Amino acid sequence: MDTQVILDKQRAYLWPNHILYYTDPLPLSHGDGLYVWDTDGNQYLDFFGGILTTSVGHNNPHVVDRVREQVGKLIHSSTLYPHENHVTLAEQLAERTPGRLQMSYFTNSGSEANETAIVAAQTYTDNREIVALRHAYSGRTSLTMSVTAHATWKVGKSFSPDIKHAINPYCYRCPLKLTYPACGVACAQDVEDVIRTTTSGKIAAFMAEPIQGVGGFITPPDEYFKIVVEIARHYGGVFICDEVQTGFGRTGTHWFGIAHWGVEPEIMTMAKGIANGMPLANTITVPEVAQAMVGKGLTISTFGGNPVSTAAALGALEAMEAAGGPDRFAGLGARLRGGLDRLGEKYPLIGDVRGKGLMQGIEMVSDRQRKEPAPKAVAQLFEETRARGLLIGKGGLYGNVIRISPPLTVSETQIDQALEILDYVLAVVHETQGVG
Repeated sequence: MDTQVILDKQRAYLWPNHILYYTDPLPLSHGDGLYVWDTDGNQYLDFFGGILTTSVGHNNPHVVDRVREQVGKLIHSSTLYPHENHVTLAEQLAERTPGRLQMSYFTNSGSEANETAIVAAQTYTDNREIVALRHAYSGRTSLTMSVTAHATWKVGKSFSPDIKHAINPYCYRCPLKLTYPACGVACAQDVEDVIRTTTSGKIAAFMAEPIQGVGGFITPPDEYFKIVVEIARHYGGVFICDEVQTGFGRTGTHWFGIAHWGVEPEIMTMAKGIANGMPLANTITVPEVAQAMVGKGLTISTFGGNPVSTAAALGALEAMEAAGGPDRFAGLGARLRGGLDRLGEKYPLIGDVRGKGLMQGIEMVSDRQRKEPAPKAVAQLFEETRARGLLIGKGGLYGNVIRISPPLTVSETQIDQALEILDYVLAVVHETQGVG
């Protein structure tokens, strides 16, 4: 289908609040490995991976072969019937998740997984209130939008009063105007202040992403999670760890991001990279949380854990292992981060570089001293990188953070190529924006 025809049908038949990247939207035709092609035949190096979803690259044979085989056998069964892929994937995830996380409930999206996690925490603790973080993004359902702390992502007016928000560990823009480590991680103490002043004093859970995704890859200090999780448990809550973006080796060294902070959640959610683009999500819990759901009402998921999506997930795990696993991803991430740090030294437009592994963010500012956000520079950089054949992401409350998250199968050569394009484009943007 012709590019213009696609765009015309988009306007005619899809909701107009669909967010589309780029001034001229980019209809994609096909992909292979780290590359995608648009409907006009232009090739792009994909360094956003469908929002950290195409975890092992486009058209990966491990995934394609398993999906093709499963489609020829059984496409759908619902959770009313057990099947091999379902239980095998649950077992493999239990082997990779930290601590005692063992019992899975599969759904279709991160929003569903997070909503399931909140219900499980409320049921297990017999408490209602959830403490989340500012700048968080948890999904597009009514309950997960309540957890989300970005005004632009909160659609409608029906939000839960049970969700409370503490300040986030945003060291570059510390809400308390302090400097790490002299601050003593004071932001963590705000979680207790929020519990004591805005809740009943008994909470169901503290819920957070190890690294905030839509928030702009905000990365907490090493001490943060140990402090806040202890606080949450003191007031009756469990820790819900949202690994929708950070899971599956994305942050390097470990299969799941929270392991960097040495904390074991009672509940963890995952989606996006789990099945390389097929719709699948999971809420995994320690056994006692799962057991608490028994006798509290019936539940099914019509499409959750379906045979095809779980086949894709098993193929994705195979591909991750074949690519070298988390240790290999850590090395690739170090190469990417080293290049970004050098660009940060070269261009005053870059105020901060942060992240872990193959999840790296660049916060752009018009003035380093005042840390004035530079969303216009991001907008220009976005268009210029596309013109040079590189696809990246963006985010942050102020719209001034570049998100870089290539598939885990990226090569060193492709990392160097992306860094070269970014260097060229930053020079153009720097000159245009007149940053001194």
